[in-house]
Amino acid sequence: MILLSQIEAHLHSMAPLALAEDWDNVGLLSGDLQSPVDRVMTCLTLSPATVKEAIADKADLVIAHHPLPFRPISKIVTSTTTGRTLWEMTQAGIAIYSPHTAWDNARHGINAQLAESIGLGGINPMKPSRITTAEMNGLGAGRVGELSAAEPLSVIIQKLRRKLSHLRFACNQPLDTKSRRVAIVCGSGGSFIESALSCGADLLLTGEATYHQFLDSQSLGLTILTIGHYASERFAMDQMATTLQAAFPKLTVWASRHELDSGFEVSE
Repeated sequence: MILLSQIEAHLHSMAPLALAEDWDNVGLLSGDLQSPVDRVMTCLTLSPATVKEAIADKADLVIAHHPLPFRPISKIVTSTTTGRTLWEMTQAGIAIYSPHTAWDNARHGINAQLAESIGLGGINPMKPSRITTAEMNGLGAGRVGELSAAEPLSVIIQKLRRKLSHLRFACNQPLDTKSRRVAIVCGSGGSFIESALSCGADLLLTGEATYHQFLDSQSLGLTILTIGHYASERFAMDQMATTLQAAFPKLTVWASRHELDSGFEVSE
């Protein structure tokens, strides 16, 4: 019998909660640490589709990258989206765990995986952790590294296509613009413009940025390439399912089969 506490401990080792940003809500958000777990589903977000799947497939634990609740709530009622989701999950006896920015920033977490996928070398955090323990050595928010030679955006995009799905590209420079030193922030990384520049990056690769962040970065000489929030993170929840299955062979672990970018599938 595998207890929730054992899985929680393993998740802590994969993505130490000390790596999470101060504003985040990470870790076990709902559940009984002494309860047995047989079935685990990973997903990016607790949406109507993923909640329905978890209940239908009798998950005991859902590891959702984005936390729910994210901000403190004073009541759990089904008239709100958050309340309804928590009520349905609790009634079904499904625990909720969110690694979020701890998994973003982990040694083998989302930003590190993105950096490796395009062939960066000399990879370091953009913002080193303020915690100076041996466990946190060389860790922190974002990643920055260098390609072996400057490459045009079109080549970098092709590398990403081989790794990711549901890509939605936008950039503030022509596709033949070359970059060598690349900063990476999964999810919404437009606020890392100054950090990217301070690291000497000429390209910031992230999930999404605002219109004004595109304009600001352009005026500062920094190329921004966005690939969509979903695409920049979802692949790592597939990887987490694979890793957990290997660590706990007696569990049934799967990445959500019905989660879609924004909940819609577009046929061309």
